Amino acid sequence: MTTTASRLTDDRRLVLQRRIRWIVTATIAYNLVEAVVAIAAGTVASSAALIGFGLDSTIEVLSAAAVAWQFTRRDPERWEKGTLRVIAAAFFALAAYVTVTSVLALVGQVDVEHSTLGIVITALSVVIMPFLSLAERRAGRELGSTTAVADSKQTLICTYLSAAVLVGLVVNSLFGWWWADAIAGLVIAAFAIREGIEAWRGDACATSVGMLLEDEHDDDEHYHHEH
Repeated sequence: MTTTASRLTDDRRLVLQRRIRWIVTATIAYNLVEAVVAIAAGTVASSAALIGFGLDSTIEVLSAAAVAWQFTRRDPERWEKGTLRVIAAAFFALAAYVTVTSVLALVGQVDVEHSTLGIVITALSVVIMPFLSLAERRAGRELGSTTAVADSKQTLICTYLSAAVLVGLVVNSLFGWWWADAIAGLVIAAFAIREGIEAWRGDACATSVGMLLEDEHDDDEHYHHEH
């Protein structure tokens, strides 16, 4: 990707950077709406999966905000490990909450009510998220940005979670399989643990952070060279 990026003109590079910023902004905005709707619908329907899905969307937004805050610091690299640990802790807390809630729902055989709003928001996510992921991945690859490509994969994970919750809600509504919702919740917990471990180890973000710092340094050198 570095070779491809080196061939880009300055104008094209700016276009791609602007495009990625818009895509990320749209993704964050949608996740905020998704979180509010999913948590509200999940509370009304007593759906552990919907509430967990909404909380996962919230964590995705908070993670992006944490990274954005990190790069307002004078020495971003110094804050990298702490930021990743905060993100990981949030995912582990989500996994614990959803696991306990889902297990209690299974043991207590809690009936989950039909949720039209929950089905609509998860179905929209299944449709919208792949387009956002694809657009960011294409722009990121052309730009040579590991950060954008990694972020696009995170967006794709949201699609898988949406599909799992959607299946659980539909199956429960059609056949009255109340346990499907709890199973979908456990799927979300498994994804949350996986993402938490990656954040704790720095597997998903360390390269991206380093690349951003390197790009910033290169931009500074380019600026001083021109002036």
